[in-house]
Amino acid sequence: MVRKVSASQLRSKLQQAQRKTQQAVDKYNREVKRYNQQVKQAVNEYNREVRTYNSRVRANRQRIKRELAKLSGQPTKKTQYVVYHTSVSSLYEAYTRLEQRAETQSFDPRYNRILDLSEKETANSLEVFNLLSGSEPNSEEASSDQDAMLVDELRKISDDLDSRWQGAVYALNPRNPDAARHFCTSAREIISQILELKAPDADVISLLPSCDRTDQGKPTRRAKLKFLLTRKGMVEDALEEFVEQDMENIVQLFRVFNDGTHGSAGTFSFQQLNSIKKRVEDGIIFLAEVVS
Repeated sequence: MVRKVSASQLRSKLQQAQRKTQQAVDKYNREVKRYNQQVKQAVNEYNREVRTYNSRVRANRQRIKRELAKLSGQPTKKTQYVVYHTSVSSLYEAYTRLEQRAETQSFDPRYNRILDLSEKETANSLEVFNLLSGSEPNSEEASSDQDAMLVDELRKISDDLDSRWQGAVYALNPRNPDAARHFCTSAREIISQILELKAPDADVISLLPSCDRTDQGKPTRRAKLKFLLTRKGMVEDALEEFVEQDMENIVQLFRVFNDGTHGSAGTFSFQQLNSIKKRVEDGIIFLAEVVS
């Protein structure tokens, strides 16, 4: 039997249906608006990061150009720094190849951070060599933010590394005749421990069974770096070469300062001692990015 509906009941049902429809439309519009706001926010955040990244890139590239100009203007190369000069040149060449590779292969955004740091590492290396050769310093000391960043990165890996770094910095005092040697010894141990903790020999051999090994059969430093980059999904020969050259450059810098403690290089100035701190500090931050 068909139920009879009065005119008022019909109007009420129509109004209810209209309200539900309007509510659905309003909800849809709210969701669309919220989605568009989220997209806009994400785009704005991305653009800010791109602008900040590009700004840093320009600053580091300007530093590289400036330090290269200083380097070419050196009348003579100090004999005690010949090996380190070779390392600085090798690092710059590796950086150039990495930049060319990145431009031709259009690396995805995952590489942006490590490419940014590679430019800073190259600029730091050139600047340290020029400072050791007698040029006036032109960089500010590491900021407290950067100090805090390094401490955070070390603590993520091991509390012991943080303690070792604090000890290394404490030893780096111009009144300490063995400042450079003490600092370099501690800093080198920090780098070695990072590689041992984040790239254990067994894991490296398991992933890269045909990797380069030392005379004792252990994976080389380069093999460990390749393992770390492979694990990050960054399998690029140019990047592997740069990271290896960067670590080698820091090791060569350690040798310069160790030789200076006992040999012909003489006593280092406060600016020179501070330059090695900044170079090593940034180098460890770069390595922490590789192992993350």
